[in-house]
Amino acid sequence: MKVLFLGPLRDLAGMSETEMAAPLSWSGLLAAVPEAVAEQLQLERVNVACGGKVLADKTALAAQDGDEVALLPPVSGG
Repeated sequence: MKVLFLGPLRDLAGMSETEMAAPLSWSGLLAAVPEAVAEQLQLERVNVACGGKVLADKTALAAQDGDEVALLPPVSGG
């Protein structure tokens, strides 16, 4: 399955996407991404989407084969 790194998370990861084995849980995701990205993911303002839907509780991530997981940095604007 595909994991997308968006915005500043892409810079921290040094890549825009990667393939990971399914199933993928929250703890599995944190263990699989670079440490700097894992630290950011644990911040409240960083969201995770799975299958095109932003998870209300990102720690409940349960991605399956064929899912796309997107790591979403905080939205900025003014």
